[in-house]
Amino acid sequence: MYGLPDNIIRNAPFYKKAFFDKFIIKKADRDRFDADISKMVLVAQVIPSKIPGLAEGQEVKSFFVLQVQLKRKEYDPKNILLLQKHIAQKIVFALQFGEESQLCVFHTVLLHTEWMPTNDARIRLDAFSIDDVWQNIVAEIGGIDSASEIPMEEQILRREHQRKLLKQIETLEKQCRAEKQTRRKFELHQQIMRLKEQL
Repeated sequence: MYGLPDNIIRNAPFYKKAFFDKFIIKKADRDRFDADISKMVLVAQVIPSKIPGLAEGQEVKSFFVLQVQLKRKEYDPKNILLLQKHIAQKIVFALQFGEESQLCVFHTVLLHTEWMPTNDARIRLDAFSIDDVWQNIVAEIGGIDSASEIPMEEQILRREHQRKLLKQIETLEKQCRAEKQTRRKFELHQQIMRLKEQL
């Protein structure tokens, strides 16, 4: 499963009710969570002592792989962030909808792969230490250049800033197209150009 060795596979159910009860989740959050998530399974715990040749880490001691069965493909990312917030562990989320999967991980922001056939979803453990494994997973899931001299966190923050700028530009362009007044249209166009210079 996900290319992981059999000896770390746990396949333990992770019940929504137990999660809600243990962490006292607000009703609005529960309802949103319920609307998106069908069930969860703790697929594996990656521990260096169980992987031959994998050294212990300075920062990462272990991490979990949590499979999340979705009721809809266009899920609300707040639900994954809710899980991450309350489970104080490093987690790779394997989201599943039908025959497709998307891998997610939280590192400064929620990072994710594109949707892919579930059989193609792989979590690679080939590295010297579990710290390196985790860094590689974050880089691969987030599409980050791990060979770059720019630190991973800075790359993520830059990309997040760029994503927000693009969203702002898209909103302003819609307003500009709908605007009837020439002066206001010109002002919106100027704002768009200033934002585009920051990209």
